[in-house]
Amino acid sequence: MDRRTVLKWGAAVGAAMMCMTSGAQAQDTIKIGEMNSYKIFAAFLEPYKKGWELAVEEINASGGVLGKKLEIVSRDDNGNPGDAVRVAEELLSREKVAFLIGTFPSHVGLAVSSFAKEKKILFIAAEPLTDKIVWDQGNKYTFRLRASTYMQTAMLVPDAVKLKKKRWAIVYPNYEYGQAATAAFKKLMKEQQPDIEFVVEQAPPLGKIEAGAVVDAIAAAKPDAIFSSLFGPDLAKFVREGNTRDLFKGVEVFNLLAGEPEYLDPLKDETPEGWYVTGYPWDQIDTPEHKKFREAYMKKFNDYPRLGSIVGYSTVLSAAEAIKKAGSLDTEKLVAAMSGLQHMTPMGMITYRPQDHQSTMGAYVGKTTLKNGRGTMKDWYYADGAKFLPSDADIAKMRPAD
Repeated sequence: MDRRTVLKWGAAVGAAMMCMTSGAQAQDTIKIGEMNSYKIFAAFLEPYKKGWELAVEEINASGGVLGKKLEIVSRDDNGNPGDAVRVAEELLSREKVAFLIGTFPSHVGLAVSSFAKEKKILFIAAEPLTDKIVWDQGNKYTFRLRASTYMQTAMLVPDAVKLKKKRWAIVYPNYEYGQAATAAFKKLMKEQQPDIEFVVEQAPPLGKIEAGAVVDAIAAAKPDAIFSSLFGPDLAKFVREGNTRDLFKGVEVFNLLAGEPEYLDPLKDETPEGWYVTGYPWDQIDTPEHKKFREAYMKKFNDYPRLGSIVGYSTVLSAAEAIKKAGSLDTEKLVAAMSGLQHMTPMGMITYRPQDHQSTMGAYVGKTTLKNGRGTMKDWYYADGAKFLPSDADIAKMRPAD
């Protein structure tokens, strides 16, 4: 055998061994594709990433899923629907992931949901709150974890009705989430308080609020109460300008998401007193499942959890439980497993409803307050998501057949 033949034979054997090794690695690992707007919504998504990292670590330490290690292949979607679809395609074709999880803004979640329907691949939407993702534009392959815009709005309505305020101002970020929150609030309040008046609406573009002008416009209308779905930097600017101009004195304020540490923490001692909010009083929840999660999170990261931490953690738990229930990575079996799937989360047991693929994860409802120089929640309670959804008959009218 001459030298050239030996070299060719050696190269062939090496290539075969590499393929065998690669194949073994693939067989020992289950890859899940995750995408999110990490650069744009860092306040929420940095804790979210830590949450899913903790879940992966715990799952793999306990033996993995179906005897295999779980691996999350994560990409940034830039908060852009076009980029998100491109990333989703790359995760499927290049990374060979079993299915998709993640996304944050509503319009991005809807784009990936449409892609999942087209490609017939499971998508567990972690965070996008749009109602359309499970109702108007719902599809067989998409399931959503977090309590939706409608659900969280409905959780605030009982307190709003009790106050019997007639003149309401509304302010919201002008994209799918804010528009849906406003529509839901108007509908639910009109049903229970027919004489309500909406005296002014302000709809600044997401991330581009001119807070002084918005506050002036609302003040000029002299409302009795305000309903807001602002969050992040927009919320912070609105609060600061409103405090400076005394907008909130004698005016009741309801604000979706404003009790979440991600959005309360930046306000520090500017936190308004007594706003009705949905949020996450992380240091006050003493259920066994939450204490276990909080302690593990703080031990690993030397930091306290935010709501994003729970969302990231629970999304990966849902993915792992779906694989276990399906006993397979076959898409149709995974989709069947997700329908009616039940599992424990730090917020308690949740169920992915067969009728609309919405999970019953709830939210904490209460009031904002200032404690030790930082914003937190008081007078809070856990609102079970299953109690704040339309009837099955209404959902059947809204949701297209799979």
